[in-house]
Amino acid sequence: MLKVIPVTTARDRRAFVNLPWRLYRDDPNWVPPLKMDMRNTLSPKHNALLRLGPWCFFLALKDGEVVGRIGCGMDKRLDAAKGIDMGYITLFESIRDYEVAKALFDAAVDFLRRHGAVLVTGPQSPSNGDDYRGLLIEGFDGPPALLNSYNPPWYQEFFEKYGFEKQFDRLGFWFDLTKPMPEKLERGVAIAQRRYKFTVRPVSLKHLEREVHAIKHITDHSTPEDWPDMISPSLEEIRAEVKKLIPIVKPELVFIAEAQDGEPIGLAITLPDYNYVLRRLNGKLFPLGWLKFLLLKNKIRIGRLFALMVVESYHRKGVSAALYKYTFDAARRLGFTGGDASSIHEFNVRIYNDALGAGGKVYRRFRVYQLKI
Repeated sequence: MLKVIPVTTARDRRAFVNLPWRLYRDDPNWVPPLKMDMRNTLSPKHNALLRLGPWCFFLALKDGEVVGRIGCGMDKRLDAAKGIDMGYITLFESIRDYEVAKALFDAAVDFLRRHGAVLVTGPQSPSNGDDYRGLLIEGFDGPPALLNSYNPPWYQEFFEKYGFEKQFDRLGFWFDLTKPMPEKLERGVAIAQRRYKFTVRPVSLKHLEREVHAIKHITDHSTPEDWPDMISPSLEEIRAEVKKLIPIVKPELVFIAEAQDGEPIGLAITLPDYNYVLRRLNGKLFPLGWLKFLLLKNKIRIGRLFALMVVESYHRKGVSAALYKYTFDAARRLGFTGGDASSIHEFNVRIYNDALGAGGKVYRRFRVYQLKI
């Protein structure tokens, strides 16, 4: 017998967190997340998104065995900014059985409808971050980059059979850092910096509050109001995100572009692709995971560019090209041989073209769906 239950107990939460280990045990490309991080994601104490509206996590059980999971909720702040009551779904997993998927979707849709949602989108990040955004629909030939979604190909069929329609795609770009940068880009950056009088510098961890305010200025002036899934984060959210990044960031891979008068006008954040290490930790940092992490982190040769933004007044002035150049030069000095840039909205034509101009190739596609309810 198939039934869906809300996650309410510590035992339920363990089952929710542990399910992917069974579903992906024979998939060599799957990267186990840290169980500690996933447990925190399910807690409003640690996950600010869950404090912005109603939420629920569900488990599907078949003859007593856990066979699927899903999370759902509402971000009332986003709804107010966009003028529509939207729900989101996240962290969907299921055995290869559409009836299980349907039962999970039914539970999530019913919960969201009862709380006033008229539209459901997803898969969305469970933490309002850069993680698990979209359903992987192209690019199953290797392990995911840090924070990116990974799922079996048949999930697409489950979503579309239920009635979900494409809202938009997010694209993953690959950069081969063993090849030189396009000469046109090198020349263009030098010309742009002279003409528009801007500089690019690495962040300083000694001046964190200054950098936090710089990032806030950049996000406020680079996030288009008509994007359906994004609003500029608050200063407190940026501080919290920076605090999380400090232990794992390499400052020489984070750059801020500044105008002649000191105005922050662009930002690029790259992390080492720690999935190289996470694949070997099996979800656990203790007791030996930290030691493995310390031993393996300097062997990482792939970067993950997960944020690149430019204030609107400096669009088409070579700032994003400069951020790519400075990032790639620094990555090569660290011995990196490749890089992932994910995920770029398909309708963000300017950044899409800039990524192509910097030598990137689209190698992954993540789909965000919508369903009117």
